[in-house]
Amino acid sequence: MSATIDYFFAPQSPWVYLGHRRFVDLARRAGAAVRVRPMDLGAKVFPVSGGLPLPQRAPQRQAYRLVELDRFRRFLGLPMNVKPRFFPVAADPAARLIVATDREQGSAAALELTGRILTACWAEERDIASAETLSALLAESGLEASLLAASTTPEVQATYDAHTQAAIEAGVFGAPSYVVDGEIFWGQDRLDFVARRLLQG
Repeated sequence: MSATIDYFFAPQSPWVYLGHRRFVDLARRAGAAVRVRPMDLGAKVFPVSGGLPLPQRAPQRQAYRLVELDRFRRFLGLPMNVKPRFFPVAADPAARLIVATDREQGSAAALELTGRILTACWAEERDIASAETLSALLAESGLEASLLAASTTPEVQATYDAHTQAAIEAGVFGAPSYVVDGEIFWGQDRLDFVARRLLQG
């Protein structure tokens, strides 16, 4: 029986960007089902888990974050601007669009769109809070433009809220987090452990 992975993430996170393609490839190779669960990290998860938005972190933590981002960017060979033009950026519009896509087109389409949103923010310096950008990303993904309107419905907001609450209840405190049968793996640098867990069945 194949595993199911709850993929909790925030679509503005550089760490999610660094790990997203590797995670999708890993899940595919393992035959694992992925539940795509964007969450409201800054406004709802951080307050109950002790996390702080980036501008509120100590200077030394902010400085080391940039060192680590550059280190992983070079190691993974990914195009990335560690100080992109549009960051910090409001992530809710992108998160709701991913939710709408998952609801109407399924997880594969949602994962593909997530990858494009992350790349837009961290490699292409596009504003992922902009409806114009999100509309263009739908087109680039071969998805219907109507998903943008669908993303503003109460039903999609309720699903987004449910994902956030599920993250809190699962003990998630950062992004990305991969949850396999209740076991949390936090961070794109834990994907090797996710792979080992999936091999256990």
